[in-house]
Amino acid sequence: MKQGEYKLSDTHGRFLRAERNGRELQDAAWTSGRILLSNRRLILAGSGGKRTFPLSTIEGVEGRYDVNQDVASVSNYLSLRIPNGVVLVAPTEYETFEQEFYGAVLNEGTFLARHPAVEGGVVQNTEWERSRLKVEAEAVSMATVSGTFVEIRLDDIGDITTGRRTIIDDDRLVLEVEHSDEETSVQTYISGTDRQMSFLESVLRKGEEQSETSLELSKTDKQVLTALYSGVSPFDIPSFLGLDVDEVEELYVRLIDHDVLNEVRVRHEVTLNARGRSIASDVISDQ
Repeated sequence: MKQGEYKLSDTHGRFLRAERNGRELQDAAWTSGRILLSNRRLILAGSGGKRTFPLSTIEGVEGRYDVNQDVASVSNYLSLRIPNGVVLVAPTEYETFEQEFYGAVLNEGTFLARHPAVEGGVVQNTEWERSRLKVEAEAVSMATVSGTFVEIRLDDIGDITTGRRTIIDDDRLVLEVEHSDEETSVQTYISGTDRQMSFLESVLRKGEEQSETSLELSKTDKQVLTALYSGVSPFDIPSFLGLDVDEVEELYVRLIDHDVLNEVRVRHEVTLNARGRSIASDVISDQ
C-alpha cells in the first residue's frame, strides 16, 4: 500500500455493476470474490479481474438498486454511486463492513459543529467549531477543538433536518440532528462539504429509521406521550389526565417494552427517548 494508507477490512462477498452511464444493467450478475477496503481505496477482486475505486471518487451511498430478481433477493448491500454508474457491494459481514466504509470516508475529514445548538427547545448561543468525528457501531462521536465531546447514538435520533446556511461567509450544507444529551433533548448542527454531508446523512438516517416505530397508538397513549413531551412529570400523569394509576403504570410498561420510553426507576419514573419524542411531536403537529 502507498504511504499513509492502511487496511480497514479484508473480507469476501459479492459485487456487481448495476448501472453504467445512466442505464440500469438488468442482466447484471453477482461476482464472488475478495473485498478489500483501505482508508484510500475499495478493491473488488473476482475471477474476472480486479477493480479499484479510490474513495475520493465515490460520490455517495444510494438506496436499494434492485435491477433484477437476483439482486432483489440479497437482503443487504451497499449501493455506491461512482462517476459513471452504480456498483453494488454485498460483503459477508455486512454491518461490520458498512461501519468500516463510512468510517473510511468520514473519519479523516474536518467538520464544523454547533453543540448544543438547541437544548430543551431553547436556542443556545454556541459558536461553530472545527471538529472531527468517528463512526462507531452504535454512535457517531464528535470532538471539537475546544474539547467538547458529543455522542450521537444511532438508536436515539429523533429528527434530522437538512438545509443550507451561511457559515463564516460561506454557503454550506448543514445537518440538524435531534438527540439526547443524558436526559435532555438537544440539537447538534453539523456542516461540511456536500460530499461529506451526503455520507453523514446516510449514516444518521439509518439511526433515524431505528428510532421510528409502527406502533398502533391509542388515544390514551398519545395523550400520555404528549403530556410527557410538554414537561408533565410521569408521577403527575394520572391526575393530569384523569387516569387510574395502575392503568398508567401498565401503559408505561408497554411503551418501555416497545422502546418508546426509557425507564428511570420502577414505579415509575420515565423519560421520553428519541422515538417517543418523535411520536409526540408528530401527534402535536397533527392536532
